[in-house]
Amino acid sequence: MHTSEVLTAKEPGTGQHPYRLQLILLMISSSMIFAAYTSAYIVRRDEGNWLEFALPIALAINSAIILLSSGTMQWAYLAARRNSIKQVRIALILTFILGLAFLVGQWNVWGDLVASRIFFGGTDANPSGSFVYVLMGVHAFHLVTGLIFLWIVLRKSLRYEVHSKQMLSIGNATIYWHFLGGLWLYLYLFLLLNH
Repeated sequence: MHTSEVLTAKEPGTGQHPYRLQLILLMISSSMIFAAYTSAYIVRRDEGNWLEFALPIALAINSAIILLSSGTMQWAYLAARRNSIKQVRIALILTFILGLAFLVGQWNVWGDLVASRIFFGGTDANPSGSFVYVLMGVHAFHLVTGLIFLWIVLRKSLRYEVHSKQMLSIGNATIYWHFLGGLWLYLYLFLLLNH
């Protein structure tokens, strides 16, 4: 089977490329994980012994950063459709930097929580704080996988393997990155409304 045949192969019965199908299944399973966590959050909160505390303002800044990164990722995708390879590279690099900035910002939020005596575990911990750490941590893990995916696509773009006739990798990366951004906004709004 030639490379071009592999790139255009579709999964029988779905009309989707196998890589796109795997991505969809990954996003569904990730959504189920976060639905379970947020449901557990509500159930545990209603049982009592729940410490109320203000969420660090840096979470709002991090939310703006991840929104901006969705914009740069979309720019990379649209540039690839127009065969503007230089713009693809610039937009992917910016998205990668913004993703790293988001992770650093989340790490700093953990530091703010510790400074406010909100701990993940131990004798001074409360379930409300533990849930915030878990939600942020599991999302950060997913974002790291997104950064790895971005790095692979960036390397492909440097080898001229991302353009209007080879859109699968950047298309998948764009879908996943938007998913991660939307997932974070859901978590942030959830915490704002239920905290």
